[in-house]
Amino acid sequence: MAGTLTLRVITPERIALDTLVQSVRVPGADGSLGILPRHAPMVAALDTGLLHFHTADGEAVMFVSGGFAEVRGETLRVVTEAGERPDEIDEARAKEAEQRARERMAGTRPLGEGEAVDLARAELALRRALWRQRAVEYSSQ
Repeated sequence: MAGTLTLRVITPERIALDTLVQSVRVPGADGSLGILPRHAPMVAALDTGLLHFHTADGEAVMFVSGGFAEVRGETLRVVTEAGERPDEIDEARAKEAEQRARERMAGTRPLGEGEAVDLARAELALRRALWRQRAVEYSSQ
């Protein structure tokens, strides 16, 4: 297929996606990055967010949790801690994770003796939960 590149999303557990795409937009650490076929070789750090990609069937999204993207030849490899398609996301679980993170950040969640609230971890957990919910919402439109 002319004008395509291979998109591989790789997590520690599995290859979450391996497909031919016409374009990809990844959540770069410094902003969104667009990648088309014949892109120059590149390595970029990723942020948590939605990976958008266009195939012959239309546009789709996938939740990714940080990592990096590498373009080499006609292949884009995204290595991430978590890569989930909207149909793989448990929306109720994501909402529960959001609530737990908000409670931790507000200091209303009971903590064990000597346990300190790690605000940075709670903020990251909140961002992941919200992006997962956004992926589900995006796919249902």
